[in-house]
Amino acid sequence: MPHVLIVEDNDLVSGALRVLFEQTGRRVSIASTVADAISVASADRPDLMLIDLTLPDGSGLTILEALRRDHREPRVAVALTGHDEPSITERCTALGCADVLLKPVPTRELLRRADEWLKA
Repeated sequence: MPHVLIVEDNDLVSGALRVLFEQTGRRVSIASTVADAISVASADRPDLMLIDLTLPDGSGLTILEALRRDHREPRVAVALTGHDEPSITERCTALGCADVLLKPVPTRELLRRADEWLKA
């Protein structure tokens, strides 16, 4: 069963994503801060990590930097952002994100892409 780590500080969003992914047979963990995400991902390496880039204790991209240093990167990382800026996309890609999605992401599109990412 694929493990999905949702890194999101909005409880409504993370709760909805949890239900969505659990209904499709995935095991889901939630982290709402950079520190929590690093802790969860280090203890239980995710197959897919969805990362909100704006978190209360810093940029979501620092999660990828920390996990890379410890050789604990998720199999697939995807950035979620409300800012459509080329510099953000470039930084995400440089840190190994498979994709950068602009919020809000339609649920059908997210699930379709998750299937593709997890099969790759």
